[in-house]
Amino acid sequence: MKNPWTLLLLAWLVAIAATAGALFIGEVMLMVPCQLCWYQRIFMFPLALILGMACFAEDRRGAVYALPLALGGTAMAGYHTLLVAGLIPKAWLPCSAGVSCADQRLEILNGIQIPWLSLAAFAAISLLLTLFLRKTSR
Repeated sequence: MKNPWTLLLLAWLVAIAATAGALFIGEVMLMVPCQLCWYQRIFMFPLALILGMACFAEDRRGAVYALPLALGGTAMAGYHTLLVAGLIPKAWLPCSAGVSCADQRLEILNGIQIPWLSLAAFAAISLLLTLFLRKTSR
């Protein structure tokens, strides 16, 4: 890839798609997110803004600021994925009331659950930002 800014653009597009998906599930499908989903939204929504501004301004610092958010989101989504898969004991649930974090009912594309998609989005953004920062380092 000759232009490293394409990596930043791809990271932004992934963040936009993930943000739009989360908003669609919550606002159109009227599904109430669990507590861990809220935390993942807290990491994802600013990424869509920060990466968009970095793309339009061609500012490398946007990727520097976005990478910790993407890595934090990856950790949160990874924990949620392990919880849904049953690899973490349900006694470690952060959800005290409301929607259960371990019992996800929404599946798309023949069994892919939302926490898995979130993990894939955060991991892709983290990888793209890491590659971008390596190619643009001084």
